[in-house]
Amino acid sequence: MNFCSKCSSAQIEKKVPDGDTHERLVCTQCNEIFYSNPNIVTGVLPFNSNNEILLCKRNIEPRSGFWTLPAGFLENGESIEEGAVRETYEEALLKVENVNLFTILSVPHINQIYTFFTGEINGSSFGPTPESSEVKLFKIDEIPWDELAFPTVKRTLQLFLEEDRNNVFNEVLKY
Repeated sequence: MNFCSKCSSAQIEKKVPDGDTHERLVCTQCNEIFYSNPNIVTGVLPFNSNNEILLCKRNIEPRSGFWTLPAGFLENGESIEEGAVRETYEEALLKVENVNLFTILSVPHINQIYTFFTGEINGSSFGPTPESSEVKLFKIDEIPWDELAFPTVKRTLQLFLEEDRNNVFNEVLKY
């Protein structure tokens, strides 16, 4: 940051403001404090009644060419659920139903919080987009574990399959 967005001063410095516990950027002219907080990534673990999970092969960095769940950064003015549904359509041209919050994972070393929802695949229409070179349904025993893009995706899939051992997958599909 080069200039204060409140007073236009170039007098910005890093310091711990009075009453705070973290170092922040502060304008020394008007004392405006600028906060930098974690980004929220939101997405969906889409599944169908054939016990298949939809994954997208990333067509963008980071981790281009690796498989992931459809997800991306939350936009201002939308709920995490709205963002997850939007990202699923943007990355896979896929509409999902019965969307329910499934995991919240913190990744503090990169200042991100991941929220994944489960969602039932609505119909059979999906496909690649500029963000995904390939979109594919995988049977549980076909998931490309060594080709997954991110640890958060792997952990979410593991948790989903753990619950499946308790017959949750089949219970969810009954609704």
